[in-house]
Amino acid sequence: MVCGDVSDHYITSMTKRKIVVVPYDPEWENWFNHLGEYLKASLGEVALRIDHIGSTAVEGLSAKPIVDVQISVADLQQLEAFRIPLTGLGFVFRENNPDLTKRYFREKPGNRRTHIHVRQAGSYAEQEALLFRDYLRTHPVEASEYGQLKQLLAQEYQDHPHTYVEQKAPTIHAILMKARVWSQEIGWFPGPAFTFAC
Repeated sequence: MVCGDVSDHYITSMTKRKIVVVPYDPEWENWFNHLGEYLKASLGEVALRIDHIGSTAVEGLSAKPIVDVQISVADLQQLEAFRIPLTGLGFVFRENNPDLTKRYFREKPGNRRTHIHVRQAGSYAEQEALLFRDYLRTHPVEASEYGQLKQLLAQEYQDHPHTYVEQKAPTIHAILMKARVWSQEIGWFPGPAFTFAC
């Protein structure tokens, strides 16, 4: 048994897929918490961690209104162990995703925009996503500057999503370089994933 009814919160009106960056919305965290109940109940022990990642996971950071969720699994090659539960919840498996460090799922058309990134526990890609999030959470000035950059790029490249991604890539790289130094200075490691409870 999980909390609430996901269908009431999951359906939303579709918008034209332009790049739109909006101010931080606390509802993003609420949606992650709500969805996490269903992911945990459906995946069981297959999900070693369930984490809110990306810009919507950083309080105060402007972002595209898309909640990114990272699910950490013991073996990324055991596709059916997580594909069946996730498609059962209504997510669409993007089989042709070129990033081989993850398996990627997205919402069905007409549903609330949510991206699921399944990564192998302990992998570089899994750790990098958590480090990027944690660094920005503890460095609000840099998070604000990053958010301002995204807003500017979104205005300039709203009809060109690939260019938008390319233009912000150098800033992401610079943040990650600082985050790696910071991680060594403080002995960073990812803390426990969020515990979902009613």
